[in-house]
Amino acid sequence: MAPLTDRPFGEPAVVVGVTRILGRSGARMEVLRPVDLGGLTVGGCTVPASRPVDVDLDLECDGAAIVATGTVRAVADGECRRCLDLFPVSVDLRVREVFERRPTEGETYPIVGETIDLAPVLRDAVLLALPLAPLCRPDCPGPAPERFPTGGPTAPENGEEPEPVVAPDPRWAALSELRLDD
Repeated sequence: MAPLTDRPFGEPAVVVGVTRILGRSGARMEVLRPVDLGGLTVGGCTVPASRPVDVDLDLECDGAAIVATGTVRAVADGECRRCLDLFPVSVDLRVREVFERRPTEGETYPIVGETIDLAPVLRDAVLLALPLAPLCRPDCPGPAPERFPTGGPTAPENGEEPEPVVAPDPRWAALSELRLDD
């Protein structure tokens, strides 16, 4: 097993000493602090490295295991999938994870010596809670189309307001040169 200081991609560790509760069933300790997870990104959401994640966990010894139960709160910068505006995405979730000396891959986390690293638990929880395609509000209409007058509006015959002429999307400009005549 790799030491706690050998983190992939330079990710920070959130190491907690559990000496006083380890091996004492029912013994508890609290972890209540903001932590730096080094930035997290999924889909259109990012928790910047400069923004801490708030952790409120209760660690309890359960025989040879330690059970971490509590809440994790983070605020991500989301990019709306419709209008592309940035907006805050709040994540407030409950976690319950088990740490063991011989962890079961994909199910529990390791106890190394007399410490546990909460970073993988916190990182996994926040990443799974962030939306892949965030929406700033349920009734978001999407982007307002850019309207460029190309020849000036023409006044309709019934005296109503003239409609602006919408410039074609430049990504489709090549299609204007397409000729289907034989």
